Amino acid sequence: MKLIVGLGNPGRIYTESRHNIGFSVIKALSKIYKVPLKKDNAFSLSGKGRIEGESLILALPLTFMNLSGIAVSALIKKHKIDLKDLLVVCDDLDLGFGVIKIRPGGSSGGHRGLGSIIESLGSQEFSRLRIGISRPLQALTDAASFVLSPFTKKEKKEIKEIIETACDCCRTWVRKGITESMNIFNNTPRLSELRRCALSGQGVNR
Repeated sequence: MKLIVGLGNPGRIYTESRHNIGFSVIKALSKIYKVPLKKDNAFSLSGKGRIEGESLILALPLTFMNLSGIAVSALIKKHKIDLKDLLVVCDDLDLGFGVIKIRPGGSSGGHRGLGSIIESLGSQEFSRLRIGISRPLQALTDAASFVLSPFTKKEKKEIKEIIETACDCCRTWVRKGITESMNIFNNTPRLSELRRCALSGQGVNR
């Protein structure tokens, strides 16, 4: 059984914020694979389903971002998930807008949601899919305010394809594992080519 968790903040006011792009990916996967998300416990919404014959759980923490570890650790314990079978999807200020990177582990990189999960699990050894939201153009703009703000009108035109690509990456991770996912999705920011390669099961030619 695999577990994919999207990070974000609960509540309507945060729905379209940059910080909630992890939520958006899980909701898209839920729709594609017809996996209804229901209250799992006090800490998360989740649903069980299958991707390409593989069993998995999709989940959204009901805790706020800074307490994501509470929800993830509860899901891990309840469903007896091995850390190698956990994928966390989140935003990343240090990646250009629309660039995605998947890694098998590592530090939080300053992301408080990842930091909370690492602290709760006592380990950095779980996969994470980071989706670039870039940093604010104006140096004086507060990063915390920026991540909680909505995407611009121009950015919104690209969000659908970014989420679709992230879903393809999640699918590849479930079917073929972290190494194949890294080979396909970490080599180029060109979304259309990433989607073509993911769907065909081929690598990216550089």
